[in-house]
Amino acid sequence: MIESITSIGIFIDGGYFTKINQALEEKLSLNIDITFFFKFIKEKIAYEYNLNTEFCQITESHYFRGRYRVNDANNKHLLFSERKFEDSLIENDVIFHYKHLREIQKEGEINVIEKGIDVWFALEAYELSLFRKFDFVILITGDADHEMLIKKLKALKIHTILLTWDLSPESATARAPEFLTAKRSPATPPTNALPLVAP
Repeated sequence: MIESITSIGIFIDGGYFTKINQALEEKLSLNIDITFFFKFIKEKIAYEYNLNTEFCQITESHYFRGRYRVNDANNKHLLFSERKFEDSLIENDVIFHYKHLREIQKEGEINVIEKGIDVWFALEAYELSLFRKFDFVILITGDADHEMLIKKLKALKIHTILLTWDLSPESATARAPEFLTAKRSPATPPTNALPLVAP
């Protein structure tokens, strides 16, 4: 008997993902490594649902984010860090979805406007899930507005997982240094601890 592939679709809210990465950097001197992170997702699904890890495949992954126009990014010294992160997405076959950020000055303060990303995220996640017929959909977002999206995906009989981070002092993430070496070390983080943070 040939075992069928368990397909996994991943949808990443880039604004949320960036905030988590920055918090990990500031608090723990650790970063999220996309390769280890995706490996962790596949292994966790296989473990929780008693599946063969070999047949759990991330068949599609999408990243949604607002970003500055090139001149603004250059003036803010963001181009190198953005390209470096995009390289890691490309290496893991992640598809980008970008809209331009706008800055509006109001009452002496500059507010950054990220318009339309949340709606785009939800529409793409639903439409692709409908046509690709994923077995599992992973939503990486901290936006509570996606509750209806989760209900819609579950109505399609798709296992839907909302993946977030708890950065409180007593959380497993905060205790990561107990299991992982700092990012300066060449050591590979163990897959049974917190493989989402990498050296």
